[in-house]
Amino acid sequence: MHTHLLEVFARLDAQRATLRAAVDSVPPARRRERPGPDRWSAAEVLEHLSLVEARFTDWVAKAIAGARETGLGPEHAERAPLSPEIEGVQSDRTRPRIAPPPVIPGGTLDDSAAWAAVERARETFRKTVTAADGLALSGVTFAHPAFGTLNVYQWVEFVALHEARHTAQIKEIAAQFG
Repeated sequence: MHTHLLEVFARLDAQRATLRAAVDSVPPARRRERPGPDRWSAAEVLEHLSLVEARFTDWVAKAIAGARETGLGPEHAERAPLSPEIEGVQSDRTRPRIAPPPVIPGGTLDDSAAWAAVERARETFRKTVTAADGLALSGVTFAHPAFGTLNVYQWVEFVALHEARHTAQIKEIAAQFG
């Protein structure tokens, strides 16, 4: 596997382990309980993550397919990580973000089903990106609605960063349920 993918997948994997630990810190009987009237439950957060990752997977797949059609060659460029500005904004839980309607959880999944959905979404995302291993993914770009143009490696990092933001949310839920 190309070094760039190894680097971004390592971040993705480390973040998933942190998410699992956060979910495990919420009492099982309370994982479907909302900690407040305008807040999501831990299960809803997981459902949201699965919906977002599936959406990002579609975007990445389309961008890679389009680049392949125009003769995408092998990777030779250095990997540019996400900007500190994006890292900072996305990590700041004091600044709420409003999810668009397609990724708002329905609240019908229990925590086990929500975790399974998150795992399926991750597997599909990884397979999609891995299928382009060795290709010039640093040159395959498309715009995030709020953060501008990102290349595929940055999108992988962004998936991990988005998950980190919601991991913090689940840790807040766990702390509230004590």
